[in-house]
Amino acid sequence: MERLPKKIFKVVINAPIQAVWDELTKREGLCAHFFNARIDSPALEKGNPMRMRSGKYTSVVGEVLEWEPPFRYSHSFKFTNLDDPYCKVTYELKEVDGATEFTLINEGVPAGTKTAGYMEQGGEFITQTLKDVIETGKPSFKHRFILTMISMTAFMTPKKCLSENWGFHRKDEPLNF
Repeated sequence: MERLPKKIFKVVINAPIQAVWDELTKREGLCAHFFNARIDSPALEKGNPMRMRSGKYTSVVGEVLEWEPPFRYSHSFKFTNLDDPYCKVTYELKEVDGATEFTLINEGVPAGTKTAGYMEQGGEFITQTLKDVIETGKPSFKHRFILTMISMTAFMTPKKCLSENWGFHRKDEPLNF
C-alpha cells in the first residue's frame, strides 16, 4: 500500500513545556484537542497499548512507540471505525523563548484512504485546540461547535467502536507503517 509523505503541523503555545505536556498526555477527563476523547493505557510507557476513548466508545487504538517526557511521545494509530492499516503519530515539544513549540507529525498514513482525510483535518484541529485550551482555557468557538456536533452524533457511532471490542490485548493487525 502506498503511504503519504510525512505531514507536520506546528504551533507555538504561550505556556511552559510541562503545562503543554501535562495537557497533551492527561488521562483524566476529556481532552478537547483529541476530539473529546481521553488517552487510556495501563501505563504510558514504550511498548504499552493505548487507546483514545470517549464515553463507551474507542475511536483510536495503538501502541506507545516512544515516551520521553516532556519532549516526545509517539504511538501507532488506527481508527477503530475503519479497516485502514496503522500509521504513526508523534508529538514533539521544544522550549522556545518562554513558550513551547508543539509539533504533531503524521507518518505512514495510507494514501487514498479515509484515514488520510481524517488525519489531514485532525492535525490542524489538534494543534490549534491544544493551543487554545492551554492559553485561554477553552477551544475556539468553531472547535466548540465541532465538539458539540461530535457529542450530538455519538449515538450513530458503529457498534464495532464500542470499547468492549477494543481491549488492550487485541492484536488483530501488524503495526506496519
